[in-house]
Amino acid sequence: MAQTRAPQPAVPDRALSDAAVRLEQVARRYEIGEVSVTALEDVTLEIFPGEFTVILGPSGSGKTTLLNLIGALDAPTEGRIVVAGRELTGASRRELCRFRRETIGFVFQTFNLFPALTAIENVEFGLEVAGRRDSRRLAAESLDRVGLGARLRHFPHELSGGEQQRVAIARALAASRPVLLADEPTGELDFRTGVQILQLLHDQAHEGRCVLVVTHNREISRVAHRVIELSSGHVVSDGPPPGGQPADIAELHW
Repeated sequence: MAQTRAPQPAVPDRALSDAAVRLEQVARRYEIGEVSVTALEDVTLEIFPGEFTVILGPSGSGKTTLLNLIGALDAPTEGRIVVAGRELTGASRRELCRFRRETIGFVFQTFNLFPALTAIENVEFGLEVAGRRDSRRLAAESLDRVGLGARLRHFPHELSGGEQQRVAIARALAASRPVLLADEPTGELDFRTGVQILQLLHDQAHEGRCVLVVTHNREISRVAHRVIELSSGHVVSDGPPPGGQPADIAELHW
């Protein structure tokens, strides 16, 4: 797969569009026996269409919890969440299922591929659930974009960890949903492939989608429009990347 080095999109003008994601004083606590564990506390954020946002922080800082709340995989203990104009707080299970199907593209850290389905069938299944027509063509095109055009009919156990991650990314990209959530999307990839995947995700923001990438890799934050840093469940910083503008992806190294 040839590496694309398209110019990085400019920081979106927030005044021209409503927030794609809005959290108001959101907290998430878990009760473990008689002990209350706080994963997130008093998080208020607005994230906009066309933004490539990196959520940065060490393990246990609340990054994945935040992503799960935005994607309606979990519910807040306190606060309000609105995504793509839909109120998630208090929504029924059926409403949340429909919301995820129509609005959210997920790239999970654990891939979540069906072991009995080939690469193209895994991507195609996601499209069929979303009601997309011509799912076989779209699935093949998406896999080709992530460099797996020659591996369409391989099962997950026949693919490396990095290839499985790329299938998961292809599945998320194929649906073209307005909000794309990626949990450590380069974690299982070599540097060259990781850079290519970051370019694909950046392209999604350039096309107007709201893209949130969770990572502990501070280098990746250099190419973001915006960096939200978490520590112990709190937002400790929220602003542009170092230098004030996204760096070119070709400049990354780790």
